[in-house]
Amino acid sequence: MSESSPSRMSRDDLETWSALATVLEWLPPALDAQLSREFDLTHFEYGILFALAEAPDRTLRLRVLADFANSTLSRLSRAVSRLETRGWVRRVPDPDDGRSTLAELTDGGWDVFARATPGHEAAVDRLVLDVLTGPQRRQLRDISRRIMGAIRDEDGWRAG
Repeated sequence: MSESSPSRMSRDDLETWSALATVLEWLPPALDAQLSREFDLTHFEYGILFALAEAPDRTLRLRVLADFANSTLSRLSRAVSRLETRGWVRRVPDPDDGRSTLAELTDGGWDVFARATPGHEAAVDRLVLDVLTGPQRRQLRDISRRIMGAIRDEDGWRAG
């Protein structure tokens, strides 16, 4: 006796979802590969450097940085410790709130970020943007924002 699938998704919806789920699984390690090979960085760590590089005075509270990275404070702290060991980030007490800690991008961290960015952007171009037409890029941006809105009420990161 054969059992039917418990899925109620249409074949078309299932193919759409499985394509997106595959991208969500395959893209992070593909982005990690280039950064790891050239700078011994993960994409997550690059995101920390990016957030700090874009922040006023290259400094953010750890809690804000964790929110930016969609990370637990514990995971973020381990990544910041690794970057701190390499001299790329330093933790400093928040002068406005003694209970908070700030992460600050060092000059060495800025240098690594500046050197890593062209290769990372080339990987993003090769893996994502170059395979799409202009209209498809805009569609991907609009679709991504709709999905982000379904996940959270707040805006995600947007280019400055």
